Amino acid sequence: MTSEATGRPGDWRSILRIYLHPRVIAMLFLGFSAGLPFLLVAGTLTAWLAIAEVSMAEIGMFAWVGIAYSLKFLWAPLVDRMPLPGLTTTLGRRRGWMLLAQLGVIAGLLGFAASDPATNLAGVAAFALLAAFASATQDIAIDAYRIEAVELRLQGAMAATYQAGYRIAVLAAGAGALVIADMASWELAYQTMAALMLIGVITVLVIAEPETAVPPAVTDQTQKSLVRLSHWFAEAVIGPFAEFFRRNGRAALLLLMFIGFYRVSDMVLGVMANPFYIDIGFTLKEIAAITKVFGVVVTLSGAALGGVAVARYGLNGPLVFGAVLLAVTNLFFAAMAAYGPELWFLVLTISADNLAAGFTGTVFIAYLSGLTNVAYTATQYALFSSLMTLPGKFISGFSGQIVEAVDWFSFFVYASAMGLPAVILAVMVTRRPQASA
Repeated sequence: MTSEATGRPGDWRSILRIYLHPRVIAMLFLGFSAGLPFLLVAGTLTAWLAIAEVSMAEIGMFAWVGIAYSLKFLWAPLVDRMPLPGLTTTLGRRRGWMLLAQLGVIAGLLGFAASDPATNLAGVAAFALLAAFASATQDIAIDAYRIEAVELRLQGAMAATYQAGYRIAVLAAGAGALVIADMASWELAYQTMAALMLIGVITVLVIAEPETAVPPAVTDQTQKSLVRLSHWFAEAVIGPFAEFFRRNGRAALLLLMFIGFYRVSDMVLGVMANPFYIDIGFTLKEIAAITKVFGVVVTLSGAALGGVAVARYGLNGPLVFGAVLLAVTNLFFAAMAAYGPELWFLVLTISADNLAAGFTGTVFIAYLSGLTNVAYTATQYALFSSLMTLPGKFISGFSGQIVEAVDWFSFFVYASAMGLPAVILAVMVTRRPQASA
């Protein structure tokens, strides 16, 4: 990375001023819209399933719903290039797809509200797939907007405010949903979350479309000619992947492995976190107050530190440091499994885990943004972010079976060990020069 891309050390005031850029601020609300549905088909859902006495093995399998996020690169070329009748002409490419996806998320959440996992687990799974698919589509459009809206120098700040909005949404979908479910019902909890998605809808209607030239393939694809359709397919679908491999050569496979393994340990642990808290004796209100409310504050601090670290020191050091953090902090859960359900130990564990998650989230998003070519923003970033979650989501689907076969302590040691490949790959990747996109 060049010094212009990573940012030179300088006056701290000028560095922190990047967070006042209007489009950096807008990412706060788009991050909220992206983060709200993710937890509702993941952590909050697993708490609901645990309360409904669904087996640990079945709860673990719900992690596979998240594979929709990992496969989004398959339809990313459509989001990148295909116009939506009415929406594209009115709102633009990015905003039109964002709005359509947000309406799909709302429909899925309302479906959740009308379901009961104790009597209709298949129905819950179906609405989870709908919400996850629509949420993943929204992510494609938001990521493309974020990368196209500002220059690379501001990508760390864009990632940080995105993470901030995302974590505030986690607070709402985590602590908020748990408290509402505890005081009223899960139906009201999911109805409330569906209403909160209107924040994303309003943001899409307010922001402006990025000033990025639309490639000719956008108009070509609207033609019914077979020749033009073939040209569009080669340009929109094959082109992004071919360009990435052509630009990076043999190192492309190393980069893809690094992306795929960077967050495996975090995801293997994450799907079983709420069932673990409930199983060892914490109440829903304690989980909401500490893991969600306090945890979000710590995560936001980590996300802000990650943005400043990228602006001041570049990406290489923070990438390696983040990989080590993700692996080591999982051992706090193993210690808590051995020690017992003490609130002060839960605070310590959440502090370590969420600080690592916030820091690495910002750094890794900035790194992936730098890998993309602006000619194929949505497709290439969707490929990277899909690979970032696919191995972890697949492996985490077996987490419940591992817990049933061993114990919580052994499971968390296993989850920590799953982070060692990421540390090794981070060192290898940061030692090679970055090809310019």
